[in-house]
Amino acid sequence: MFIVACCAIYLTACTSHKEEEKEEVTKYIVTSTLKTDTSITRQYVCQIRAIQHIELRALEKGYLQNIYVDEGQLVKKGQIMFKIMPMLYNAEMQKAQAEADFAAIEYQNTKQLSDKNVVSVNELALAKAKLNKAKAELLLAQTHLQFTEIKAPFTGIMDHFQVRLGSLINEGDLLTTLSDNSQMWVYFNVPEAEYLNYKTNKTQENLVKVNLLMANNQHFKHPGIVKTIEADFNNETGNIAFRATFPNPENLLRHGETGNIEMNIPLNNAIIIPQKATYEVLEKKYVFVLDKNNQVHSREITIGAEMPDLYVISDGLKGDEKILLEGIRKVKENDKISYKYEDPKMVIKNLKVYVE
Repeated sequence: MFIVACCAIYLTACTSHKEEEKEEVTKYIVTSTLKTDTSITRQYVCQIRAIQHIELRALEKGYLQNIYVDEGQLVKKGQIMFKIMPMLYNAEMQKAQAEADFAAIEYQNTKQLSDKNVVSVNELALAKAKLNKAKAELLLAQTHLQFTEIKAPFTGIMDHFQVRLGSLINEGDLLTTLSDNSQMWVYFNVPEAEYLNYKTNKTQENLVKVNLLMANNQHFKHPGIVKTIEADFNNETGNIAFRATFPNPENLLRHGETGNIEMNIPLNNAIIIPQKATYEVLEKKYVFVLDKNNQVHSREITIGAEMPDLYVISDGLKGDEKILLEGIRKVKENDKISYKYEDPKMVIKNLKVYVE
């Protein structure tokens, strides 16, 4: 009898435990939408350009006599980079110098005779004009000779050579390119709606600073500042170009690189829900909304923005509605449920996402 009684008690306890488990399973977790001010991070494909990037071309014709620099080298402003064989221009300058000296002597002789009234004033003026012409030709010859030395117009990094030592160069031939990488201009295109948000919410503290995600998926350690926006929208794409300036003290960034700009966009009174509260049907997002009778109803929502573990809802939900958080696959339309409510702020905190 004792054994039978024990078995009965054990079976009763098991049955009671299973009923409790069943009751716990059917008690769903429900939370609310959270309406708050926050910000999201947008990414934009960007092109990286040196603040100065120019082509160095020959100003005179001749053979390339010397190359004083190497590809990829940092050169200083005024440093000689190339020299075109100057023999012809040296000869031209010497000839011009001799003609200028002769004209100067002739002018001095004519002036002395003019002072003694031996020659007319017109002859003196003619000698003066000849002297001025000779000086101008000498200056022109000196300029041509100077053009045989190609100097760096600013401090920058050399690109690869387009010519080799001994090459015959014509006037205007490309020698190389030079980039000033001390600062970088980073261009990216922003849609019209986000441009309007940017201009509406722009302050001195936010939205002017951006970050650069480089091609190796690492963040460039120096933030940039949006300083320039183009005047016109591209009618084909609906975008407008922004330009951010980044300091580049380590010369890590080079002209022609690509990456992604990350920019914070503020959202006022945004409606936020956990991603886990949604489900997808034919590429559309839905949630189960709880009515006052504790019945669940499926509702399509529009995602305005995405954050880690969270969605910002642009349409489909209000700021005070209860939604099913867990057990989405276990319920169907119009089911009446028993639930446990969790505060949305605590839910988001447990997701390890903090909304400011």
